[in-house]
Amino acid sequence: MSRDPRPGEVYLEFRPVGQQVKVSAIDAATGIEVSVFGPTSASQEDLKRIAVRKLQRRIEQEKGSGREPDSNLY
Repeated sequence: MSRDPRPGEVYLEFRPVGQQVKVSAIDAATGIEVSVFGPTSASQEDLKRIAVRKLQRRIEQEKGSGREPDSNLY
C-alpha cells in the first residue's frame, strides 16, 4: 500500500547506541535526513523536538541555496 507523502510529514527513528540515543528525522516529501544524539536519560519528546528543528533548518538551507534535493534516489 503506497501513498503520497503529506507536506510536513516526518519519519523518526530512535536507536540506542551505548549510553546514547541516535534520533534520525526524515522529511517524507524531500527525503532529507538529519541525525542527532542525546543521552539515554533524555526524554523522547526533547530529542524529537531537537531532531525536527534540525531537519526544518536543513530544509530551509536547501531552499535558500537554490539546490533541489535529489528526487531520483529511487
